[in-house]
Amino acid sequence: MLIAILAIGGIGLIGGLGLAIASRIFYVYVDPIILAVEDALPGANCGGCGFPGCSAAAEAIAKGEAPPNICVGGGPGVHIEVAAIMGVEHKEMEPEIAKSGCSYGIESADLKYIYNGFNDCRAAMLLNGGSKVCPVGCLGLGTCVRACPFGALSIGPDNLPVVNPHLCTGCGTCERVCPKHIITLTSNSRRIQNEYTTEECTAPCQRSCPAGIDIPGYIYHIREGNFLEAVRVIKESNPFPSVCGRICVQPCEFECRRNLVDEPVAINGLKRFAADYERNSGKRVQIPRAPETGQKIAVVGGGAEGLTAAYFLNRLGHDSTVFEASSRLGGLLTTAIPENRLPREVLEWEIDGILDAGVKAVTNQRLAQEFNIESLLIEFDAVFVATGGWDTQLSEKDTGAYSQALPGVRILLDYMLNSDAGSKIPGKNIMISGGGNAGIRAAVSFLKEGAEKVYIVFGRAEELISINREEVKNAEEEGVHIYFDSAVTKLFGRGPDLMNVEISSLSEKNEEEAGEIVAVDTFFTGAGRFPELIYTPVRVEKNDGEEKVNSSESDMPVMWETVIPYRSATAKEDKGLFRPGEVISDYKAVVEAIGAGRRAAASINKALTRVPVEAPYDMIRENSRILSLDKLEPVSIMPRQKMAEITMEERINNPSAEIVSGFSKDQAMLEAERCLQCGLICYRRIEGEGN
Repeated sequence: MLIAILAIGGIGLIGGLGLAIASRIFYVYVDPIILAVEDALPGANCGGCGFPGCSAAAEAIAKGEAPPNICVGGGPGVHIEVAAIMGVEHKEMEPEIAKSGCSYGIESADLKYIYNGFNDCRAAMLLNGGSKVCPVGCLGLGTCVRACPFGALSIGPDNLPVVNPHLCTGCGTCERVCPKHIITLTSNSRRIQNEYTTEECTAPCQRSCPAGIDIPGYIYHIREGNFLEAVRVIKESNPFPSVCGRICVQPCEFECRRNLVDEPVAINGLKRFAADYERNSGKRVQIPRAPETGQKIAVVGGGAEGLTAAYFLNRLGHDSTVFEASSRLGGLLTTAIPENRLPREVLEWEIDGILDAGVKAVTNQRLAQEFNIESLLIEFDAVFVATGGWDTQLSEKDTGAYSQALPGVRILLDYMLNSDAGSKIPGKNIMISGGGNAGIRAAVSFLKEGAEKVYIVFGRAEELISINREEVKNAEEEGVHIYFDSAVTKLFGRGPDLMNVEISSLSEKNEEEAGEIVAVDTFFTGAGRFPELIYTPVRVEKNDGEEKVNSSESDMPVMWETVIPYRSATAKEDKGLFRPGEVISDYKAVVEAIGAGRRAAASINKALTRVPVEAPYDMIRENSRILSLDKLEPVSIMPRQKMAEITMEERINNPSAEIVSGFSKDQAMLEAERCLQCGLICYRRIEGEGN
């Protein structure tokens, strides 16, 4: 017995020693922060965060590879707890939700073939891009539904995914598994900043709208009687629906697919109806605001563009303030549009809506007189200049101060018309952007008057520009340095002074290629307007983090640089100021100014969040090749509704009375019924079966 006990004890001792040695050899250290984070997570292992379970997510959070709020199943409470463990500040994030981007399911779509294979969209996609004729249409096999970890998706009766907003957490799992990118995450901020791309299902009217309004979306809501929801859809792209509903030039109606059958849908009239319904109801529709960012932006110019930019900056969570030189907001909408076309109470209602959203406005404050760019940069994180073009400036020419409103920037035409013979040259190192033959002659003149260096930048190759070749040769012999096929991409300065200009080649397509920095103290624009520029203070890296340098913290003037808003759909080039195809004078239509204001707000938001300020690579432009149709069938003819007008006698008796009275409710719903709810090659067929 004693021997047995000793033997067992010896075995135990040997085993213990072995385990002790093994624990030393194979010891794995587990970071207590990982354990703490994992304990804070709900343990659902749903995979909605993109990691295979909560353990992997906790490890990624602890290593700084994932943010503290990555858990989509735990909610704000979990985010706050994890942030506290990591010792970082928790910021509220805007909720996201899945959204289907297809209009017609497999039951009503034209098919290339009947698919009877493996019940997965990714498998169907391998067979010639899927069974539907439409190249971007939903395949409807429910892969996203099966992948959703929260049961927030289902396939509806039209074979398209339906999102339950109460269950969707915005985890993005459905987006990751969809081979056609039909179902994607969206939010109010994403929709504000959305630009239509070639990979999306878009209608001809959407693609032609300078403001980027979801036209089929709001017309659908009017057809269903959801008039205030229609206004909400419009205001995601345009805060002036009543104004546009009266004076828009309606490029969308020229592209309406019903033109192939009878007459275009009265898109603009329907917009006006929805906006008037909102005004008459007394219920102000505002799209939700993103969480506060703490960033402050100044917008110089209280016209349609400036007010639009300020409104969308506010909706994106920033504090925005508009500075207007006159006593009233609205710009040319106030001074140039007769009241019988745009009643003042309509304009004031829409401007009040922008102010009610939280936009601040300061009137009777003229740039270069009561304030300047430098003084704004001391207080604000960015400054956007939307002062209008040549036509706008004519109404403000009483003092001439506008011609030197921007640091070192002048309008060439204005300078040439107002400078006296023998007057002092405006600077030593001068650059002219564009201007044609007049720009070349001005450059030679500046050199003869004593300028040290003069540069001209043309946005096209020499052989493509209508200029006098002899004058070009003479200018170069005089010492003028000419850049062809190039663009001005950035300005740099300190305080009231311009110091450097960045020049980039347009033939070099590498966006990351640094441009040439040229010392310039005076920059002339050959276009009839000031450039739409975003001014931001230069930030320098210090040991205790990033810090804005301004005169409130040092004796040195503010160092600044500019950001150019990303290009519009009409631009033929991506880089630089005054890109070919874009407006170089006042916008010919308010809807173009509104579109520019929305793009400016999106560009500022990108710049402030350290995202490259550029349009999507596949953004639809005027020269983009888009799939479309030249014939519709079967679509029955439906007469277009006519808006009533006041009589000639009423016009004479009351010249300020509005001429057109708009649609009635019944007319609007009948007109909305005419909309075909188009996509690329799909549309609502009025007779028979099909898409």
